[in-house]
Amino acid sequence: MTQTDNQGPADYAAQVQQVARALLDHSGPTVVLTHENPDGDALGSVLGLTRALRELGREVYAPMTLPRYLQFLPEEGELCAPLTEWPAGALAAVLDVDSNDHVRVGGAEIAAFGGPVVNIDHHGTNQRQADTLLVDPSQPATAQMMVDVLDALEVQWTEALATPLLLGLITDTGSFQFSSTTPQTLRTGARLLEYGARLNWLNEQRMQNSPTYYILLREVLNTLEFAQGGQVVLARVDDAMLERAGANWDEVDPYVGMLRNAEGALLAVLVKDYGDRVKFSLRSRGGLSAQNIAVALGGGGHVPAAGATVEAPYAEARARLDAAVAAELERLRSQPQDRRA
Repeated sequence: MTQTDNQGPADYAAQVQQVARALLDHSGPTVVLTHENPDGDALGSVLGLTRALRELGREVYAPMTLPRYLQFLPEEGELCAPLTEWPAGALAAVLDVDSNDHVRVGGAEIAAFGGPVVNIDHHGTNQRQADTLLVDPSQPATAQMMVDVLDALEVQWTEALATPLLLGLITDTGSFQFSSTTPQTLRTGARLLEYGARLNWLNEQRMQNSPTYYILLREVLNTLEFAQGGQVVLARVDDAMLERAGANWDEVDPYVGMLRNAEGALLAVLVKDYGDRVKFSLRSRGGLSAQNIAVALGGGGHVPAAGATVEAPYAEARARLDAAVAAELERLRSQPQDRRA
């Protein structure tokens, strides 16, 4: 893999064209990858690109293991199991994650890949090292960037392309509620609806929860804490709770969005306690940066939504979280009131 200048092309439109040209000029198979534990933006972006390339007659592999709540979207056979070896002459298209984050890229061992890499991502922590880059942290979702890429590929827009990309937009903008939502985001959503994206169907599927989700919710609420004068709300899940509820880890992620709705809270924290390690899912508002906290813990993400995994038991990981939260609250207090988003 060659290293590209960290700034990349100054012009976003030029980057889009370069990515499209790299995809079109490659005659061999394309392996489309995203991060482990994919969310709606990751899946939507992968399906959008995979379907577009297949429409153009390309051979595409999309190895991905989906959580239960996203299994409604792919058609049978669209995704494949994680690859044990790379297809000969492959190009890797890595979406919604830094292609150099060898731990987080799922579906194949990207560290062992020696072929060309295209990286499309909207995370500010991306190291911008790939053969062809489209990295723009100002974009609210990778799916929005994929709309531009598909335009450049000159594919015929259909419902099958528009629906997964709309899911990506909905996911990473919090259903267009996050401050990252721009007029362009809404215009893109409108375009996707014009192309036939099934908004009502997506929302119906996304809102359905299994009975065990509600049984586990009772357990989760028993761990609820309010800290820092109510500015931080936190809840924890562990294996024993899952066993009592008959639930699994796939059903846990949506709880952090519920916590974020607590009145007066600037930060919501959902703790996945695996025993020897802890994963923190963070959501913020009011100018507080979930990203800053996650980075301090060795993770990453966006200002309103981020996460980190700490390789330590809960007591130690919690102490590190509390210190990072206190530092971010102090930073926020030092900011002029009119600069707080």
